[in-house]
Amino acid sequence: MAPEALHLANVHTFYADSHILHGVSFSLRQGAVLALLGRNGAGKTTCISTIIGFLKPRDGEIRLFGEPIEGMSPERISQLGIGLVPQGRRIFPSLTVRENLVVAQRGGAAVNPWNVDRIYDMFPRLSERNIQFAGTLSGGEQQMLAIGRALMGNPRVLLLDEPSEGLAPLIVAEVGRTIKRLKKEGQSIVLVEQNRQLALDVADSAVILNTGRCVFAGEVSELLRNEDLIMQHLGVFRAH
Repeated sequence: MAPEALHLANVHTFYADSHILHGVSFSLRQGAVLALLGRNGAGKTTCISTIIGFLKPRDGEIRLFGEPIEGMSPERISQLGIGLVPQGRRIFPSLTVRENLVVAQRGGAAVNPWNVDRIYDMFPRLSERNIQFAGTLSGGEQQMLAIGRALMGNPRVLLLDEPSEGLAPLIVAEVGRTIKRLKKEGQSIVLVEQNRQLALDVADSAVILNTGRCVFAGEVSELLRNEDLIMQHLGVFRAH
């Protein structure tokens, strides 16, 4: 059994006086993809924001390869090895593609660390737009750049928040292939995704949130056998 890359235990998070996460617990195995699912407003992005340190949990534990990180600053959590591809991409529009990548570069303990050449190998279209301003890229190209920028930090755990949002089906399929390639290379990933078919196609395990509570945490194969649970918490689902 692979070691735990990320572990949440009984995490409670508030926005001011609003209790958003209610005792959320789950584990991500090293080198695996975990799909974090739920309807809009279920608490998925709040969970990501809590892991990365934008929000501080009032209770509970968050461990990165066994090291407690709850309550640390986002900068420190990033330095320890958590990378984020935020919802909406948030690339630097006035910088070139290469500048967006270089500004995020950080060495790590990886055997084969990410650099600009490796990113361009994964996303050839970014290489073609090397000196183009990022704000002029298409939505799909901006998403590739956002993923590439996060990888330049050589994260031990990568958080992907809605990577297929607003993208054409062909580009969504490319995002799926990218996630599978990263998993094959041993990258540990938490994937928040409204496109359930994409998420369940690439993920090994899944967590379903409903009003900030875990209603399922287990293997994707187990979830796919429970159509009633999928219908109740995720709506209409058609497997491949």
